[in-house]
Amino acid sequence: RSLMPRTLDSQITVEKTPSYFVTKEAPRRIFNMSRDTKLIVVVRNPVTRAISDYTQTLSKKPDIPTFEGLTFRNRSLGLVDTSWNAIRIGMYAVHLQSWLQYFPLSQIHFVSGEKLITDPAGEMGKVQDFLGIKRVITDKHFYFNKTKGFPCLKKLESSGLPRCLGKSKGRTHVQIDPEVIEQLRDFYRPYNVKFYETVGQDFRWE
Repeated sequence: RSLMPRTLDSQITVEKTPSYFVTKEAPRRIFNMSRDTKLIVVVRNPVTRAISDYTQTLSKKPDIPTFEGLTFRNRSLGLVDTSWNAIRIGMYAVHLQSWLQYFPLSQIHFVSGEKLITDPAGEMGKVQDFLGIKRVITDKHFYFNKTKGFPCLKKLESSGLPRCLGKSKGRTHVQIDPEVIEQLRDFYRPYNVKFYETVGQDFRWE
């Protein structure tokens, strides 16, 4: 709490750390800090997320094992290694249970990572509604950057340059054996179905 900036009654403090969602201690600690906290979770297809995670790590550590080697404990048996972070993070239904022990679903909003790219204004509109604030950010604030493959944010109130994601975002993913992708889809399917049922939202990750 002491690290949070001072805010007026008319302001909202936002703090983001991706690892919160998968950290066991986080729900209890945040609840103890403020049980009224509203939580926003950005999720994407867990297979794509795992490949993206690997691509990011590979750019920093080019000597790591192959994606296939890290994914399976036994590929011929289809045994996926859930101890590997890149795989474990995408098991959203499992992580969500820890949060639901402390926060009701009404205080958690899930953003589609795919729609955040294809319809950023629509997703941000839902976020603003969830926070109970006026829809200030609209489609006028976005344009699609073809080079990065992501939308960038325009600053309408100033002549400043558009805000785009950093160099680490939007890089081309490594090529993965289609059979491996299919095995991962099969692995995640029951977790995805459980997640859809729990949050009442179908993200269509197939």
